[in-house]
Amino acid sequence: MANTLPAARPANPRFSSGPCAKIPGFDLNMLADAPLGRSHRAAIGKEKLAGAIETTRDILGVPADYRIGIVPASDTGAVEMAMWSLLGERPVEMLAWESFGSGWVTDVVKQLKLDAKVQTADYGKIADFAAVDFDRDVVFTWNGTTSGVRVPNGDVIPADRGGLTICDATSAAFAMDLPWDKLDVVTFSWQKVLGGEGGHGVLILSPRAVARLESYTPAWPMPKIFRMTKGGKLIEGIFKGETINTPSMLCVEDYLVALEWAKSVGGLQGLIGRANANAKAVWDFCADRPWIENLAEDPATASTTSVCVKFTDPRIKDGAAFAKAVAKRLEKEGVGLDLGAYRDAPAGLRIWCGSTVETADVEALLPWIEWAFEAEIAAQA
Repeated sequence: MANTLPAARPANPRFSSGPCAKIPGFDLNMLADAPLGRSHRAAIGKEKLAGAIETTRDILGVPADYRIGIVPASDTGAVEMAMWSLLGERPVEMLAWESFGSGWVTDVVKQLKLDAKVQTADYGKIADFAAVDFDRDVVFTWNGTTSGVRVPNGDVIPADRGGLTICDATSAAFAMDLPWDKLDVVTFSWQKVLGGEGGHGVLILSPRAVARLESYTPAWPMPKIFRMTKGGKLIEGIFKGETINTPSMLCVEDYLVALEWAKSVGGLQGLIGRANANAKAVWDFCADRPWIENLAEDPATASTTSVCVKFTDPRIKDGAAFAKAVAKRLEKEGVGLDLGAYRDAPAGLRIWCGSTVETADVEALLPWIEWAFEAEIAAQA
């Protein structure tokens, strides 16, 4: 097969894990209604931002008493806002099983200098949630974008917990069910599952998180873009479209278009179904071949968006070099772009299977992975 190119090609070869593939059929003309050159504080700007917030609530099923805000600096900005504003009131527990979760540990331990309990797991595994003390504030990712491992459900999180749960859900929101009663802070960027443009984050706060903001003042200086209270009260405008800093109205329009598309494919359940179908195609492919397998060791925790795979053939001499060569072949053929594993993750491929990706494109990509694998095996022989 190494000398025979597969007959079919993905119509869209974009499988990047962020920014991710645009919605099917995307065209820049879809953004013609963006109020460019207008103030985001003008009536039209506020209307667009408020519409983005409320449509997000509608599709994700966010409870009415949870606040939703559009914040600067992508998902990173949203997580940092939450940690700097909320942590320090009580002991903290940090869970990390991939690079971004490890980054949050670094910020809490080395920057905020909190005496946090840290639980880690290797790539392909997940932290032991049964061992977590939820009377502490707990920070974790729902889906490990760089490890292909996710929290299977919220069953292990107690509803009557004493601490706050702060969840980075950037590769999960719009593609996985999130148990809102178990989560006090949820963050994401619309550049992931809905294929939006980078630079903006979304921060969702439960009433318990708001109560913490209004009753607790951190010991450290707070940068302006992190401040969510004034005079001990929540700045409600942030959660009605009055953003902390200037948003791109072009990016907001792009998000609104993506939200409308999301409704057209069946809302949250339709989006979940699309991601599930994409991931299953990869899982089935791996199950039928001895030389490739999912990085996730437990199928119950396997991600349906950032599907990470590794090559296991004993003939491979240098795993990292081999995986890079396979990814390079796929890119050269124009059938799979940005497929390399994250730089800190085990060698392999990372195939974005989020909701904007068409299952037919995933199915068309997979024979090319086999072709590239066999070609590279032959080349190193």
